[in-house]
Amino acid sequence: MAGAGQVPGVDGNEGGSAEGEGARVDGRGRVPHAEDMARQGEKDRYPRAPTQAAWDAMSPEERERVVAELPGEVTDAEMSPPEGDLHFQAKVRALDTLRGHFTRRRREVYLAAELPVYYPDERRFAPDLLAVLDAPVHERSKWMVSAEGKGLDFVLEVHVGGDRRKDARRNVARYARLGIPEYFIYDRSRERLLGYQLPMPEAREYVPMVPRGGVFVSERLGVELRLEEGRLRFFAGKEMLLEPDEMISRLEELSERLRHRADEALQRVDAAQRWALEAEKAAERRAAEVREQAAEAERRAAEAERQAVESERRAREAERREEALRAELERLREAGSGRG
Repeated sequence: MAGAGQVPGVDGNEGGSAEGEGARVDGRGRVPHAEDMARQGEKDRYPRAPTQAAWDAMSPEERERVVAELPGEVTDAEMSPPEGDLHFQAKVRALDTLRGHFTRRRREVYLAAELPVYYPDERRFAPDLLAVLDAPVHERSKWMVSAEGKGLDFVLEVHVGGDRRKDARRNVARYARLGIPEYFIYDRSRERLLGYQLPMPEAREYVPMVPRGGVFVSERLGVELRLEEGRLRFFAGKEMLLEPDEMISRLEELSERLRHRADEALQRVDAAQRWALEAEKAAERRAAEVREQAAEAERRAAEAERQAVESERRAREAERREEALRAELERLREAGSGRG
């Protein structure tokens, strides 16, 4: 389990060691339950994960039992006193903002707030916000490093009141010793952001990050952190990652604009439909007029044809009458000549 965010062993500087405790296997070669671990030694009365050596020696059934019996919560004595809305809102906003960002990017990053974390043979802790890269995203009651196969990649602690040494001193040394690559402290009472990182994967002492223009870079998460208007904000490039309420407001504004555009489009469609209907009616009227004109033209043509036929008949009748008169005249002439 070597590498950034993974701990191959422990040195026992914080209550317990692999050498002093052995492999946490009892005299009959059995792995004790989590409750038994909690009673081992007055120096640490809280449950711990077994050493990595003990874990490696366990059967799958024993591992499953140990994971199941490790508590999914920490006691009030192990945690800082409640720090009110400023503390709660800051960590929840950070959690929701980053979770939404990685979900939209389809990047598998596990994020949690105040989740109990168990490193091998180490005192458990529950940071305000933790992140683990390339970890399956599903609900958990605890993060056990040996069972998950890797440790944390990113931790954020929010400080509002109480003992500042816990976040600014003890956790700096502890998280570095555990091999957590990046650790950030958001001190809301002083409106200050601090960042620490391991200079190399095998290092176990942090190097303070030097911000540029108040901007800290999380290389593990691929985002920037900065304080703006009294709030911790995250950026991906030049884009500020919106918090959930801001995202909702942005979506509502976008939805309203889309509704407005849709209404305008419907109005244009209605106008176009009305115009098309009027054009169709006008075309029908024009077609009716054309049909009427054509019918009138046909009637006139028929009348003209009838008159032509009548004229032709009358002409033939006149011709017959003329021929009859001529014949009568010729007969009369002949008759006159005979009397003379």
